[in-house]
Amino acid sequence: MSNPLQNVITQTEQVILGKPQQIRLALTCLLARGHLLIEDMPGVGKTTLAHVLSSTLGLQFQRIQFTSDMLPADILGVSIYQRESGDFKFHAGPIFSQMILADEVNRATPKTQSALLEAMEEHQVTSEGETRPLPSPFFVIATQNPTNQIGTFPLPESQLDRFMMRIQLGYPDAVAERGLLSGVDRRDLIADLKPQMQTSELFELQQQVRKVFVSPALLDYVQAILRHTRESARFVHGLSPRAGLSLLAAARAWALLAGRDAVIPEDVQAVLPGVASHRLQSVHDTQASDGEKLARELIEAVAIP
Repeated sequence: MSNPLQNVITQTEQVILGKPQQIRLALTCLLARGHLLIEDMPGVGKTTLAHVLSSTLGLQFQRIQFTSDMLPADILGVSIYQRESGDFKFHAGPIFSQMILADEVNRATPKTQSALLEAMEEHQVTSEGETRPLPSPFFVIATQNPTNQIGTFPLPESQLDRFMMRIQLGYPDAVAERGLLSGVDRRDLIADLKPQMQTSELFELQQQVRKVFVSPALLDYVQAILRHTRESARFVHGLSPRAGLSLLAAARAWALLAGRDAVIPEDVQAVLPGVASHRLQSVHDTQASDGEKLARELIEAVAIP
């Protein structure tokens, strides 16, 4: 692992206590050029993690607080008539940043949620007939509260599929929570963070991820996982080809984080819950399927070639 990448992990772990796995999964998602969904109860550090990553990576950052009365123009921007010139001038919305925190994204209506679709997939925004490119790199971290909470609108499958990974932070263990209770306020720590990586170094690492070797046997394993979800009566729908590409990209990034230049089956297993949990649904409990549990069952069901 390169020194800048190790410095990023070390500094992030100094603020986000007791969550090394989640931190590495978030970085894996970024290195694989994906978008991250963090679903959990309020107050467990979802927003803090996004702030820490943006500060540590030195990325231009915008936080968008999603509410039920928000409109797509509040995210994308709007053209305003200029009386002096008689023309319309486009005023860019907060989406034009390198890292976006879409906070409590499921509190907005489906119409507003859909404003993110083109940006996340194409890294561009089309407004009033004109297409405008977004900054590079472009990374969305969305947080959402559990869907059984009041005032939430479930994300449609098409929106969920734009996220490469979904993770949960969970409650801290006793040691980490003691450190939070007795330590410095997290907001003060974030204010003092210094970038540990240049944008050019991030681009280089993303290029290295694509060069991590994947053997034919490893591809057989990934295909066996995809095939099992499509043939099993356990799932409502199988994993799509896009999910397979996301799984492979995330496994490559996880291998790079571990200092390897080739993917092994354990890399696939490490990222599979994050990649598949929001894409799998049980036929027996379609209202509240535990996607992570289903993903772990999938690991046990599919043998390594």
